[in-house]
Amino acid sequence: MARRCWLVERTYTDRDTIVLVYATPDGERSYRKELAGSMLGRTTVTAAVTVDDDDLEPVDDETTRRRYAAEADHVRADHEPDDPL
Repeated sequence: MARRCWLVERTYTDRDTIVLVYATPDGERSYRKELAGSMLGRTTVTAAVTVDDDDLEPVDDETTRRRYAAEADHVRADHEPDDPL
């Protein structure tokens, strides 16, 4: 089964890598995607992606789950799934 996940976090590392975290609306599960900084201009980062259950990781920390759920709600309220962010 696949689930829609919403962009909840974007970080930049000192290795010129962008880390995108998408989470389920309840914040219980997440999907992490890393992009080389040079790829950002050639890749469209969207508000949501569809992720297979096998590729989702549990979010163990309660504070992080609540933050992901709140951010997913915010993104869902303001954007369509295919909107570029």
